[in-house]
Amino acid sequence: MRLTLRKILSLVVVLILAVNLAGCEAFVRKFTRKPKKDKPLEPMVLAPEVYKGPDMTREELYRQYFLYWKSWQDELIQSLTDSKNHKKPIDCAEQALKNLNQLRSMLNSDRQKKLDIYIRQTEELKAAVIRDIYGNDLANNRQRAERIRINMLRDFVYPKIKNFLV
Repeated sequence: MRLTLRKILSLVVVLILAVNLAGCEAFVRKFTRKPKKDKPLEPMVLAPEVYKGPDMTREELYRQYFLYWKSWQDELIQSLTDSKNHKKPIDCAEQALKNLNQLRSMLNSDRQKKLDIYIRQTEELKAAVIRDIYGNDLANNRQRAERIRINMLRDFVYPKIKNFLV
């Protein structure tokens, strides 16, 4: 019995020694950390390119700025109706003014003078909205905004203004 026990023990030792000497390279390779590879650097832009938008005719530009103005004016009226945020109507009025000034640059001097009236009214409306911090005059400001919208739609829609574009 001792002899068989010695044979088994020596066989186990030989097997362990053989495995350690031969090694299991695939097993070792599987569980070792590999260094992370750096991502290739993107080339640095030294002279940025300016994107030039599609060439649009004066008619298309006028219609586009008029549509922008109309949507900002509608949003101004809506924000004066909701009265939840004081900054929203101010921002809407600023954007509407910006688009009115873009429209102004496309008109002849006669129509510019007429548009200046609406620009001034919108500036006065914006100042009134800024002063009305607590929202006590929302109904009056909304009516003024609606009046400006109606008058602009009456006087400056494209079919009525197409002959006055510069």
